[in-house]
Amino acid sequence: MNPRLPRRQAERRGLRLWPVGIVLVLAITVAVLVAAAVFYAGWDLLGAHKLKPEPSVDSKTLFDLVKLAFGVVAGAGALVALVVAYRRQRVDEDGALRDATRLHTERFTTAVSQLGNESAAVRLGGVHALAGLADDAPTRELRQTCIDVLCAYLRLPYTAEADLPANDAEARHTYLALREVRHTVIRLIRDHLRLPLEHHHSWQGHDFDFTGVMFDGGDLSKAVFSAGAVSFNGAVFSAGVVSFSRAVFSGGAVGFEGAVFSGGVVYFGEAVFSGGRVYFSRAVFSGGRVYFSRATFSGGSVHFSRATFSGSAVGFGEAVFSGGTVGFGEAVFSGGTVDFSRAVFSGGAADFLAATFSNGRVGFRAATFSGGAADFSEAVFSGGTVTFSRATFSGGTVGFAAATFSGGTVDFSEAVFSGGAAIFTEATFSGGTVDFSEATGTAPRALIPAARAPLPDGLILAAAWQPTGP
Repeated sequence: MNPRLPRRQAERRGLRLWPVGIVLVLAITVAVLVAAAVFYAGWDLLGAHKLKPEPSVDSKTLFDLVKLAFGVVAGAGALVALVVAYRRQRVDEDGALRDATRLHTERFTTAVSQLGNESAAVRLGGVHALAGLADDAPTRELRQTCIDVLCAYLRLPYTAEADLPANDAEARHTYLALREVRHTVIRLIRDHLRLPLEHHHSWQGHDFDFTGVMFDGGDLSKAVFSAGAVSFNGAVFSAGVVSFSRAVFSGGAVGFEGAVFSGGVVYFGEAVFSGGRVYFSRAVFSGGRVYFSRATFSGGSVHFSRATFSGSAVGFGEAVFSGGTVGFGEAVFSGGTVDFSRAVFSGGAADFLAATFSNGRVGFRAATFSGGAADFSEAVFSGGTVTFSRATFSGGTVGFAAATFSGGTVDFSEAVFSGGAAIFTEATFSGGTVDFSEATGTAPRALIPAARAPLPDGLILAAAWQPTGP
């Protein structure tokens, strides 16, 4: 049983064969037409139309005609045998597929019933059985069904450790057993997403629905994160639709380190990052679309350090950064689009320390910086477009200390600086355009050069901020 059967077999609903009589007539007709075309072409190319007619037929010519007649009959018989053999092969293949599907269904029913067992050990067996069924599925559609059931198990109601009754040992043991089953599901999915696409057991390109799932990474003091209690480290999301919408990352550690988002669509929309640690370190966003729209970062830490954004559309539109730490330190924005439009930075810290903006487009359009800290210190803006147009800086600290503006466009037009501190200490302007035209409020600290000093190349100030004489 080959689980990598072509998609057309997966989508087929039984055989649809024409009546054998019609097939034979069509096959013989096509064969005669082809033979006639070949004969005519040879006749014309060899100049055979100039042959002299024979007044009588001798025995040799008659014998050749008899052999030709027998050859035509034999060819017709071979053609009939070929058509019949082909139809028999198709019927046998379809029968084998039906048998494999029937066996798969029987095993699937058994595995699903194990998932509902009260014993955690039996449920673990059911999880591994479903994963094995997905590997052996005779069609892509049946593999997707197994994956859907595993994802649905994760979406079932789940009580976090923090919500357990105090001093209730039995409840805690039940919780730990359930968590082990859930982490096994996640580990199996991750392992299959790490396999190359051409591998028979790779699950790349399939859909995964983790909508509303609670991801808790366990107690970091009792586990080594490199082993990964909850880990999608190194997984490849290369096609299909993967949804983490409204998922809750509430404790422990969850890893997407080194994950590759190279195609398809991945949703983190309205996800809640409220505790623990989530790692996107060294993740690669090189294609497809990834959405963090309206996600809430209210506690713990989320790390995008050294991540690469080189060809995807990544959206943080209307995301809320109200606590904890979100780090983009040393991230590389070299292509595609990264959108922070209307995002709210009201607490905690957003760290873009030493990030590189060299191509593509990064937008903070109409974002609000009202508290906490957003740190772009030592960031390098050397190409592409970074937009802070109509952003509001009303509290907290936004630091561009020692940032380098050497190319591309950084747009602060119509930005509002009404409170807090925006700091450009030791920032370097050596090329490109940094546009503060029509910005209002108090000029950022260390942005305006000393009296009579010329404006750096590419720096455009609002009219009210122009340097004046002594």
